[in-house]
Amino acid sequence: MIGFLVFLGIIVFIVLMCVVLYNSLVTLRNRYKNAYSQIDVQLKRRYDLIPNLVETAKGYMKHERETLELVIKARNQAVSANQKAAAAPGDASAMQGIVSAETALTGALGRMFALAEQYPDLKANQTMSQLMEELTSTENKVAFARQAYNDAVTEYNIGREKFPNVLIANSFGFKEATLFEITTPQEREAVKVSF
Repeated sequence: MIGFLVFLGIIVFIVLMCVVLYNSLVTLRNRYKNAYSQIDVQLKRRYDLIPNLVETAKGYMKHERETLELVIKARNQAVSANQKAAAAPGDASAMQGIVSAETALTGALGRMFALAEQYPDLKANQTMSQLMEELTSTENKVAFARQAYNDAVTEYNIGREKFPNVLIANSFGFKEATLFEITTPQEREAVKVSF
């Protein structure tokens, strides 16, 4: 009888240990998903500012229609990629898509800002100055949100790789999450806003 109780106690202990490990992995996974939602909020703010910037610039940059259309196209692609990443934060293909789309958008904005410098009236426009200031602030918030997301993903990945967590993680489909990494030198350059 004592042997049976000891055996039962060991089984209960193992089950409780599995429950605790599973719950800790769920907590870590939800933290990185929440961290991505913070990126999502800032990116949406950024995406909402861009059409206003383009509209303000249109009146002054009539001969730069191609550049302005490129900015809007890149913005729309980034919105689409962000929606896919928001649906599956941590997924490698979704994260690669958002990084690529953000790179294209940053490049298009950079070209627009470089051309805008050739238009003194645009540089002096109060609305354009305010939008540029908001965009700069949003870029900083996106950077902080990305850092928080990467910290949460790292914590999750470490948690799922530890023993005995790895046994629970593999059994219940806790897949490795992907960092929001910048892979090319062009992507590392922030949008330069100088008016």
